[in-house]
Amino acid sequence: PRSNLASMGIYIFNWKTLREALLAKSDMPGLDFGKHIIPYCHENQAPLYAYEYNGYWKDVGTLHSYWEANMELIDLVPVFNLYEEFWKIYTQSDVIRPQYIAADAVIDRCIIGEGAEIFGKVQNSIIGAGVTVEEGAEVYDSILMKGCTVGKGAKLYKAILAENSTVGDGCEMGVGEDIPNDTYPGIYNNCLTVLAEDASIPAGIKVGKNTVITGKTSVEDYMDGRLESGKCLMKAGDQV
Repeated sequence: PRSNLASMGIYIFNWKTLREALLAKSDMPGLDFGKHIIPYCHENQAPLYAYEYNGYWKDVGTLHSYWEANMELIDLVPVFNLYEEFWKIYTQSDVIRPQYIAADAVIDRCIIGEGAEIFGKVQNSIIGAGVTVEEGAEVYDSILMKGCTVGKGAKLYKAILAENSTVGDGCEMGVGEDIPNDTYPGIYNNCLTVLAEDASIPAGIKVGKNTVITGKTSVEDYMDGRLESGKCLMKAGDQV
């Protein structure tokens, strides 16, 4: 590369300049700020300024980089520290009950959101608000977003669960061989297993690596109770 500088995708325009550029390039297919709007402004000698930012920044344009960024939050010495005394991070606080950690629960190197209920084992994971991890369940290296439920005895390895998704009792996610996804290899990779928003997996199902599941699935959707590594299960009408 010619330099170590990159566009962070944060732009501030005055309306007159932006309107002129948008109208001039309105017929351009795939109109893009970086490829078309900013070069147009430069060519027409509009004043342009850049701010060199030296703090933490990470491009989370892929599922794997998103997973990595979350895992970095729970490093022993986080590069991006949510608890930094001199640069505090303020987030919206929902008016919900406090988190509950059962007496037999095991938690190691995690961030646990408000309203979460942990009865099982959670290790090296990000647990969102209102998540429930039932008795005997085990969650490793995973991201569980708001309102997810992990059933009794379920085991999750390197999984991303979107909001309000449900994993049935005794399920296993992220098991088997590392086989590339046969439909979207550029999206579902690096051994991640993804469960979409409001999706559900019935009890006892085994799900392989580099997979994605959308919609409320039933036992009949799985051959021999499994979704093999590298496969997609998307109910009719659902989006990736």
